[in-house]
Amino acid sequence: MKSKAIFTAVILLVSGCSAYEMQALNRDHPASLLAMSAPQRSISKTLAYTREDMPAVASAAAQPSHEDHHPASESGGQKSAVGEGKVIAIVPGSNQIVVEHGEIKDFMEAMTMGYRVEPLSLLEGLKPGDRVRFTIDVPKKSIVKIEKLT
Repeated sequence: MKSKAIFTAVILLVSGCSAYEMQALNRDHPASLLAMSAPQRSISKTLAYTREDMPAVASAAAQPSHEDHHPASESGGQKSAVGEGKVIAIVPGSNQIVVEHGEIKDFMEAMTMGYRVEPLSLLEGLKPGDRVRFTIDVPKKSIVKIEKLT
């Protein structure tokens, strides 16, 4: 009786598993070797921001300040901002540069951030680790001038 039950269990197990076919693993499956070796990351389309995009900076900027006068803010709407920092990465395929920069007076706190660059030729000769001074065209949300510092 015991051997008949074992035989029946084996037959049911084998016949039930034989119909199952394992699907091929694609790149998005967590067990795929391709997924583990080359994680898929989405590329940001907007890496340059304005005060309106950052509520904390916008509210701080709205408060009156008794600091030095800056010509960039004379016309009420800021046209450009100048910052200094270190190049972290260059992404010529999307006209972008990632910069770790200090505070940009009356514009942005210190951070590491990607910026669109116009024209692309501004990236020529730059490499990660270079110290740079850059000018951001605020309405265009892009860097329009980069100067390598020594």
